[in-house]
Amino acid sequence: MVSELKRAAMIYDFDGTLAEGNLQERSFIPEVGMTKEAFWAEVKARKQAEDADEILTYMHLMLEKARLAGLAVTKEALRHHGENAPLFPGLAGKVWFERINAFAAQQGIALEHYILSSGIEEMILGCPIADAFEKVFASKFIYEDGEAAWPGVAINYTTKTQYVFRINKGISNHWDNDKLNAFTAESERPIPFERMIFLGDGDTDIPTMRTVTDKGGHSVAVYDPSRTDRDMSKVHRLIADRRVDFVAPADYREKSQLEIIVKGIVGRMARGCSRIALVCSMPCSRRAG
Repeated sequence: MVSELKRAAMIYDFDGTLAEGNLQERSFIPEVGMTKEAFWAEVKARKQAEDADEILTYMHLMLEKARLAGLAVTKEALRHHGENAPLFPGLAGKVWFERINAFAAQQGIALEHYILSSGIEEMILGCPIADAFEKVFASKFIYEDGEAAWPGVAINYTTKTQYVFRINKGISNHWDNDKLNAFTAESERPIPFERMIFLGDGDTDIPTMRTVTDKGGHSVAVYDPSRTDRDMSKVHRLIADRRVDFVAPADYREKSQLEIIVKGIVGRMARGCSRIALVCSMPCSRRAG
């Protein structure tokens, strides 16, 4: 008799992790007549002036600028903005997910994929790989008469952490805080932290990376190797501060450094081994202790 597969989760940030840059910058921001530099500068200035949350501020500014430009922000319009997401190599056609899932199944692991992002849910749902995910947890609007009226969910850098607990407990919505806060024995949680892998691209993912690694899971920092302006010292700090286990280019093609790392983690999960010693794609020392 074949034993039941063990459930595991790969949890991805989206912007900068699966796709280059921010989805809003591709078409939405130009459509409202702004450059990405001007838009984000206004977000930063306004959040400081109002002592406000940055994610709520950018969502409010999206609605404000769209209204001034005479554009309706509907679910359909937002999904359209996500259709041409500039995905990193290896993600087109969802071959990454198929290949990793097949490998995991051979190891006795049922691998599920999740998005955990501060970006806009509807834009992510419009991208070509959206149906590869069990659930997309992202910021979203409340709609009235078909149009976005107000931010309904704003996932910022620290509130991201609650969603790894939702995945851990099998909660597939934003609203059920009673179930989230209720005591659930570790043995009754569908996906233990030890069988989680979080992929993110930097500062905004640090609290989630730390939560996952502290709970016995694994965190991988990915970076865009084509970005000459990237501050690599941030990547070095992630390693030095023990926020991540691995660092690799955001390359999802077969036999890439990232695939080798993920398959290694899945293999350890299958054997129920303890957390893996630090490996990275750039010169670094092995974690002590």
